[in-house]
Amino acid sequence: MTDVRPVTEAEFPDWLRALNTGFLRSPTPTPEQLAARRAQFVPGRLLGGFDGDRCVATFRSFAQEITVVGGATVPADAISNVTVSPTHRRRGLLTRMMSQDLAAAKDRGDVVATLIAAEYPIYGRYGFGPATWTTEWTVDVPRAGLDPRWSGPADGGRIDLLDAAEVRKAGPELHERVRRGRPGAVSRDDLWWQANTGAVRFGDWTEPYYVGYRSPSGDLEGLVSYQADNTWQGKQPQNTADVNWLIASTPAAERALWHYLCSIDWITKVKSGWRAPDDLLPLLLPDPRAARVTTQADWLWVRVLDVVRALEARTYDSTGTLVLEVVDRQGIAGGRYRLTASPAGASCAPTGDDAELTLDIAELATLWLGDESAARLLALGRIREEREGAAHVADALLHTPGRPWCPDLF
Repeated sequence: MTDVRPVTEAEFPDWLRALNTGFLRSPTPTPEQLAARRAQFVPGRLLGGFDGDRCVATFRSFAQEITVVGGATVPADAISNVTVSPTHRRRGLLTRMMSQDLAAAKDRGDVVATLIAAEYPIYGRYGFGPATWTTEWTVDVPRAGLDPRWSGPADGGRIDLLDAAEVRKAGPELHERVRRGRPGAVSRDDLWWQANTGAVRFGDWTEPYYVGYRSPSGDLEGLVSYQADNTWQGKQPQNTADVNWLIASTPAAERALWHYLCSIDWITKVKSGWRAPDDLLPLLLPDPRAARVTTQADWLWVRVLDVVRALEARTYDSTGTLVLEVVDRQGIAGGRYRLTASPAGASCAPTGDDAELTLDIAELATLWLGDESAARLLALGRIREEREGAAHVADALLHTPGRPWCPDLF
């Protein structure tokens, strides 16, 4: 029988080889890649499936914080690097690794688990639901209607090219401000900034351009990392700027950075990277149709581990009560709970009162950050009203005017 257990440091190279195999990368890591990946090694947080001495399945989790509605954060068990080698599929290895990790996360006191799903059908069986979605646009710059003579922000702010060291120094503080205002945003540790500025290299690396926006008062309010190709046709430039990531703490910073990207000589297309579905980008252009949606997909998946703390952590814009029957096939967080909420705060506690709305733990996750509609889930047959009108009450309490968004892939 294949053994599932925490990976030791001595087993880490074989674990990494299995990871590369699962993701269809060249199996054997270079010494430089191995050294870089060792920075992710935390005892007990890497699991492996072993057939004899060979690692055939991988699983990694790490500490994370996620922002909830209202700006508070809760501790999360972030899951990544999940693979099963093609020789060992359909043997329950993922289920065993996931069960071990979620049990440990519950014992640690994590409120939720999070992941970015490579494939949609995999994680619902473990209680995960898509809590945020993402959109990618491609902007046809000549059609956008922007002034081709644009030379900088009209508000008195300024745009500056930065180097990697400047981004590593100034980026974390800006990101902290941004993520506190966006439900679904997650924490970035120092390793994230090193890996995304080339100081640590997990694989092939091409240095991007970095640009910052400073307000008229001199405060850094936005950063963007992007790359550009070199495509010419018939002596005409047809170059594309491809955004790796863009963060901004104000609408002025967003406007300035997108206008900058669309003003670069020779750039005729801008690929936005993974943005919030309600991002300002299209409406910042005189002709919003110049921004064509090229991807619309689920993004951050959440698994609630502690219903009480999850529902009490967020804020509510309306007043009401709701008794939820939460079904959890893994037995981690199921039960019947009464949520009493108002703009002044919320309380949630187990109750013996009659349930008003029955839902799976995965559906609770899709509603938790305010993106999904309970009425829509009811129409789909994914939740059940035990009292008529309960889905409307759930929407009044949980739904939010702005959509949650996770800017990060992990």
